[in-house]
Amino acid sequence: MKVVVIPGDGIGKEVMDATMLILNELDLGLQYEFYEAGDQALQKYGKALPDETLEACRRNSVVLFGAAGESAADVIVRLRQELETYANVRPARALRGVKCLYPGLDLVVVRENTECLYKGFEFELEDSAVAIRVITRKASERIARFAFELAKKEGRKKVTALHKANVMKKTCGIFREACRKVARDYSGIEFNEYYIDAACMFLVMNPYRFDVIVTTNMFGDIVSDLTAGLVGGLGIAPSANIGDKYAIFEPVHGAAFDIAGKGIANPTAMILTACMMLQHLGYTEEAKKVKKALEETIASGKTTPDLGGNLKTKYFANEVLKKLKEAP
Repeated sequence: MKVVVIPGDGIGKEVMDATMLILNELDLGLQYEFYEAGDQALQKYGKALPDETLEACRRNSVVLFGAAGESAADVIVRLRQELETYANVRPARALRGVKCLYPGLDLVVVRENTECLYKGFEFELEDSAVAIRVITRKASERIARFAFELAKKEGRKKVTALHKANVMKKTCGIFREACRKVARDYSGIEFNEYYIDAACMFLVMNPYRFDVIVTTNMFGDIVSDLTAGLVGGLGIAPSANIGDKYAIFEPVHGAAFDIAGKGIANPTAMILTACMMLQHLGYTEEAKKVKKALEETIASGKTTPDLGGNLKTKYFANEVLKKLKEAP
């Protein structure tokens, strides 16, 4: 099977190189084909997402993506829409050895990925600007069902919908009603809902009350960065974009141009993202082994500067690789 690999911009290339060291060691018979996209591609080809890259993604079902720079809207956001990867799955799980606000926390944000304000319908009217928010019943019911199915598959007990239906009565109203409708089909899973502002407060005060969160595109983008902060930051936050035919896997962090080229980027989020890809492809045991090796490496104190260590990106990846090779 072929996997389209797009390192992207900034630290994307560095964390992707580190992750490929580990993926290649697994020898699963996967073929990795590298393509360009992002700010440099825009300068080079006049397009942030070159036609060749887009066509490669359409030919294959799995994309492994590094980091998007200033052209993110024209690259990763467009890819999500072009490939109809309607569910953005962002786990927030505390790792052994990572100092964080809430040890033991394990929740997941399921974000609708194709509509809302990210449709990009914006207009200037003299000295004003207008953005159109698109929320449909079809997409809302689809993402709600995805969240409940994920909870069922992973043995999770509760799904919480986040919205602002008291203010955005039409758009969030449709989303809220869709979630309530789908929830009736899953009597074994608890369902509740919060306004997005109250939810952010509860996440800071006591995030253990959450298990699976389902919400709209922009709210999901914001709240998933918040949940990443609860467990140690974006450097350890993976994500997956899942559709009926295609899947795109990307770490939550961006291009981090301020540290790009210094060799100190933390590849943990990229490695965990690759693990989500492996699990999606059916390599569950291999994904577990990589995650175990990663956690053992971090717990041993051999980490990158952002986690209090002094290892360079590739040295850290090599330590993970060493743990992986030592595993029975």
